[in-house]
Amino acid sequence: MIRCFIIACCFLLVQDEPVIAWHETKKITWEDFKDTPNNNTRASAITASGISFGFSIKLQNNKVVDFSTEVHAHFYPHKSWVKPTDANHHILGHEQLHFDITELYARKFRYEISKLSVSNNIKERLNALQNNINSELKKMQNTYDVETNYSRNFEAQEKWKTFIALELKKYNTYKNN
Repeated sequence: MIRCFIIACCFLLVQDEPVIAWHETKKITWEDFKDTPNNNTRASAITASGISFGFSIKLQNNKVVDFSTEVHAHFYPHKSWVKPTDANHHILGHEQLHFDITELYARKFRYEISKLSVSNNIKERLNALQNNINSELKKMQNTYDVETNYSRNFEAQEKWKTFIALELKKYNTYKNN
């Protein structure tokens, strides 16, 4: 039985471990999965991906006058693993879609940030937005696994692939350049 899971992580932009940034022309490969497989689970692979977020605020006379943000979708190779006997193209596609879902929510996060205006409570608003996006991301990742039966439902897998491609296109304005 094949099971795939996602670890949704949120880190500040300062990171010590290697990451792979999401890019529309660069797909993950099995060589990117560096962690040791857990043989005590029925899961075939684990994709660790998450949204990295940081911001800076410009103050003038104790008043917020500007802010900037950085939002990135990352894959964490040293927290991702695959059982070599289960490594096939279909399961890799399932794992890639987990990473694509992370990118979708990074774009949604950037979109929501674009609607914010400068205010003295911008830090609180950004943190609340981050919490909401991460909660929605986790929910979608879980729904994806349940509806595809952890990659075993090929028809559902194809529907999700189409859906996520359309959603990414819908938020294309908010991709990283």
